[in-house]
Amino acid sequence: MNQITQHGEGQGRRTATTTPAEDIDYRAAELARLLAECKLSFATAESCTGGQLAAVLAGDAVLGPHLERGFVVYSADAKCELLGVGRDDVERCEAVNSDVAAAMAEGALKNSRADVAIAITGFCGPRQGDEEVGLVHLASADRAGRLVQRECHFGELGRRRVLDSAVAAALGMMIDAANDSARNR
Repeated sequence: MNQITQHGEGQGRRTATTTPAEDIDYRAAELARLLAECKLSFATAESCTGGQLAAVLAGDAVLGPHLERGFVVYSADAKCELLGVGRDDVERCEAVNSDVAAAMAEGALKNSRADVAIAITGFCGPRQGDEEVGLVHLASADRAGRLVQRECHFGELGRRRVLDSAVAAALGMMIDAANDSARNR
């Protein structure tokens, strides 16, 4: 796999006055615009977001047909059993690390007919032990062998806002994948 790693707070048009929910709406509309011109399909592998990315896609008349399938893998066992994530990777850092995100994306791609798989794992809160609330790892894998990883530090925004921020960041990765697909046609 060709691997690209990105760090930051996620990409997009977020400003101090933009809420994560507004960011989701904006990015979903942008993705719908891009996907109207291509036949790209997606699989999702979601841990901390519990299927919310798939729900955003399925809830939109344009995006829904591009959702090939979604995996909700909240538990360590689900990650291992459904996506083939290694038990050692899952047990390290309570499954919130870049290796797990990459393995989730690759497992979702392998276990689907999608062109691109997007994976999300993170700590949304409340704080337990020494985990960093707001730390989210995302990964996308595609049939051309590209693996893109992103690490986001959203901070202690509250569980709902961290979840929404993670979904918005994943939509940003999907926009990138759609743009890459358009460039490579």
